[in-house]
Amino acid sequence: MTAGTEASTAAALKASTLVEALPYIRRFAGKTVVVKYGGNALAGTSEHDALALFAEDIVLMRLVGMRPIVVHGGGPQISALMAKLGKEPEFVDGLRVTDRETVEIARMVLKGQVNPQLVAAINVHGRFAVGISGVDAGLIRAETRNPELGFVGDVTEINPEVIHRLIDDEFIPVIATIGSDEQGQAYNINADTVAGAIAEAMGAEKLVYLTDIEGLRRDVSDAASLIRQITAAELDAMVDDGTIVGGMIPKVASCVQAVRNGVHRAHILDGRIAHVLLLEVFTDDGIGTMVMNSREME
Repeated sequence: MTAGTEASTAAALKASTLVEALPYIRRFAGKTVVVKYGGNALAGTSEHDALALFAEDIVLMRLVGMRPIVVHGGGPQISALMAKLGKEPEFVDGLRVTDRETVEIARMVLKGQVNPQLVAAINVHGRFAVGISGVDAGLIRAETRNPELGFVGDVTEINPEVIHRLIDDEFIPVIATIGSDEQGQAYNINADTVAGAIAEAMGAEKLVYLTDIEGLRRDVSDAASLIRQITAAELDAMVDDGTIVGGMIPKVASCVQAVRNGVHRAHILDGRIAHVLLLEVFTDDGIGTMVMNSREME
């Protein structure tokens, strides 16, 4: 194959990809998509710079008329700072036990490190992203989940006004998941849970979780058992029989609640794959695991 033929073939492939994306661009124009960028995905950025690729995906979604909202975690980064300070992380059912010192560490990491990092990556491509936390404008109200977990919060209310204002002005909100109660006490809140609650409050078309696994498996040790599509009821059964455990429980629970409360689809994707958001949203095949309320919605 000559160089000219190779170039022509590559150009034809790009053109066909754009044509394949057209119906999805039309379908999702004006739709809200909440993307939870997990701390594990962020920690995995390395040679191919997954963060930069993620930022490109988010900006492209915005430029074709979608309304992306980014919610981020920072678990590995919080654990790393705790280790430097001589504190040993402790988890119960995927939730970090959070004493008064740990909630301040979480606040420093999420608002002072991870949030600015994401905002800066997106804003390489223009003045799009605005970083906020759940404390801003009372966005995320919380209460103690369990006294044994310390300052771990449950979402009691989402006030989406500040998000509406930002996306109506064509900004991309990037949200750190620190919430507060009526007295101003800060709480560390599981980012999966917050993403689901925000997707519900915003009436989102899609809720997308980017993490460091390719999706859900029926057998954790067997890559061939990847689940492409699953209903909320089927996910409930997998939690009940112990197939889904640990840190996946909050993610799955928020997927289930979201699709049962108006979010059209939820997706669990591998954030380490180049342009995984575009592959899911704008191609026929899709990628990862898709969660729906019932099979009748297919």
